[in-house]
Amino acid sequence: MSPMTMTAPTVGFDLDMTLIDSRPGIKAAYEAFAAETGVAIDADLAVSRLGPPLHQEIAHWFPAEEIDERVAQYRALYPSYAIEPSLPLPGARDAIQAVREAGGRAIVVTAKNEAHAKLHLVHLGIDPDAVVGGLWAEGKAEALREHGAGVYVGDHTGDVRGARTAGATSVAVPTGPCDEAELRAAGADVVLPDLTYFRAWWDAYRAG
Repeated sequence: MSPMTMTAPTVGFDLDMTLIDSRPGIKAAYEAFAAETGVAIDADLAVSRLGPPLHQEIAHWFPAEEIDERVAQYRALYPSYAIEPSLPLPGARDAIQAVREAGGRAIVVTAKNEAHAKLHLVHLGIDPDAVVGGLWAEGKAEALREHGAGVYVGDHTGDVRGARTAGATSVAVPTGPCDEAELRAAGADVVLPDLTYFRAWWDAYRAG
């Protein structure tokens, strides 16, 4: 292992509502899904609680025995409806650049399935060093430890739990469904208004 690999900081980022505002695209996907299934899905309600795995949201609308089938059906629709309308959140690209400028690695660890996460990032021109999908809350610690991430940035209390489980500094942004008070109560070490504040925090954090 080279000295750079040993010393370069690694920062993990959540995807939905941390790096990207996926609500417009996911809303469109749910509307198409509702039309295809004939089930009245409240797309606005669904996108108001992004963060947990898709199976949890689908369980609000379908019986347990249909969940796996419906998840597969929704995911088949997702690329056609959800990718193009989604947008980068303010400061997202700069936050990754700030990590890179410090000689570090920026990784994305998300509950979203990896293939769709990568489609979003490619479409928006956001190029992390690694993308790991399908991990939620404490489960995110698996990837954070594997990649040696000392910081994890997310918008949900589940992201805070993942950071703490991994022994990483939890940096939270209230740009998703959880407000500042919820994030602090969950144990976030730092709460920034949004990622436009990340670079200044990062510089101070590295300076000790």
